[in-house]
Amino acid sequence: MSMTPDRPTDNETPWWREAVIYQIYPRSFADANGDGVGDLRGIIDRLDYLGDLGIDAVWLSPIFSSPMADFGYDVADYLSVDPIFGTNDDLDELISGLHDRGLRLLLDWVPNHTSDQHEWFQESRSSRTNPRRDWYVWRDGAADGSPPTNWQAAFAEEPAWTHDPATDQWYLHLFLPQQPDLNWANPEVEAAMHHTLRYWLDRGVDGFRADVVHLIGKGADVDDLPEEQAKNPVISVDRPLGHELLRRIRALLDSYDQQPMMVGEVYLLEPGQAASYLGEPGREELHLSFDFRPLHTTWDAEALQQAIAAAQHDFAEPQWPTWVLSNHDSRRHRTRHGTEARARAAAVLSLTVRGTPFLYAGEELGLEDAVIPPDRVVDPGGRDGCRAPIPWTSEGDDRSGHGWPAEPWLPFPANAATHAADGQVGVEGSMHSLYRRLLGLRRERPALRHGSMDRAPLTDGVLRFDRTWDGETTTVLVNAAAAPVAWPQGLTDANVVASSVPDRTRVTDELAPDEAVVIDARY
Repeated sequence: MSMTPDRPTDNETPWWREAVIYQIYPRSFADANGDGVGDLRGIIDRLDYLGDLGIDAVWLSPIFSSPMADFGYDVADYLSVDPIFGTNDDLDELISGLHDRGLRLLLDWVPNHTSDQHEWFQESRSSRTNPRRDWYVWRDGAADGSPPTNWQAAFAEEPAWTHDPATDQWYLHLFLPQQPDLNWANPEVEAAMHHTLRYWLDRGVDGFRADVVHLIGKGADVDDLPEEQAKNPVISVDRPLGHELLRRIRALLDSYDQQPMMVGEVYLLEPGQAASYLGEPGREELHLSFDFRPLHTTWDAEALQQAIAAAQHDFAEPQWPTWVLSNHDSRRHRTRHGTEARARAAAVLSLTVRGTPFLYAGEELGLEDAVIPPDRVVDPGGRDGCRAPIPWTSEGDDRSGHGWPAEPWLPFPANAATHAADGQVGVEGSMHSLYRRLLGLRRERPALRHGSMDRAPLTDGVLRFDRTWDGETTTVLVNAAAAPVAWPQGLTDANVVASSVPDRTRVTDELAPDEAVVIDARY
């Protein structure tokens, strides 16, 4: 079994507060066996690429056995790798390879629901008296034959309930009918899910991303919601039981020597709700909770300032924020913000702001979303574009090539030919070289990893903040305008250490349009 990498931190700072975590969508990363779907051996083949980039940990989107109704978020067996990705032995090899390079591994854990093909649900639906009947949420329908409550499922304007003729009851599924919700109020469910965590921790895994983890607190106590909430209970259901359950999960994680961490997808939109799932001193819950505001923030200095201020407020010490520009559920920020310059500036911002950055594989190449023809659409949630395969070589077209041995399951990104890895790795001025520079700066400078953060008022549309640790300050400036602005007064005597503009080496009279720069300022 592989040992956890030895990564000492300043003043015993938890590793996850200093880390940069790199999300891999396995189906789209690298294909080793030529079936058009990425796999674990493809990731193993790219370990040197990951180690050279400068990240600290890898998070794999779901790889457990699954019928793939929701591409792995419908788990049929939490204890086995799906054959499309490889084997448990392949995963062990990946863990060892990452640890040998000083990197950690997080797995995507889906606690709210299983696949309808999971043996637990097969038993649960077999009869009303089955011992596992109460492992899921079953209810009688209304007197008029309609579903038990007014809840609607995600992905479609349909009830979050499906009638099962065999037992004449309805089961709850906040997502697809193939994803029945577990009843975490049942202690046997809690124990079984704890077992799944222990199984992978014992194999050397370093933590988990917990899918829609706030939903586990609903138990079986589901009643009608106000109309607006019922349309999307996924972003409104917030129950005390969830916090109790997470405190016990945290105790489980804290019992392991490798300091495993859990970051939660807490998709609640009310201010402060996501932060509440971190708990409080002596009653800790999640280690990190995703803040999704950057995914919905426009490229505008005031909007960015507000998003940063909100995160720093909601996740003030002793809590710790995250920063996410792109992921498997949202348009890539290169597509969302519209230009290469803005994508480069956003990279500078995300890797210098206070918090733990999460990178989405391919953003270090500046990839755009793919354009998906109607006959290639596969995702029930319309997220195919951001899940397009990584182009490793420039040679190819939108359907084949680019270092993939067979036509991949989705078309390539729109800019695959110009932004493939082989045209960027080791190339000065490329997006890849910018990310490597920024990641190197984080390693060199404790201020960028865990220093304090002081924000200055917007001046001429320029966003500014200072990161300070042990008397050393690093300053970040972001011009989010499409026109140049004068270099801020008082900062002209400065040393430029990184810039989103490839040829920036010194202070000039102006910040370029959509430029972000890291400087050592002398006051």
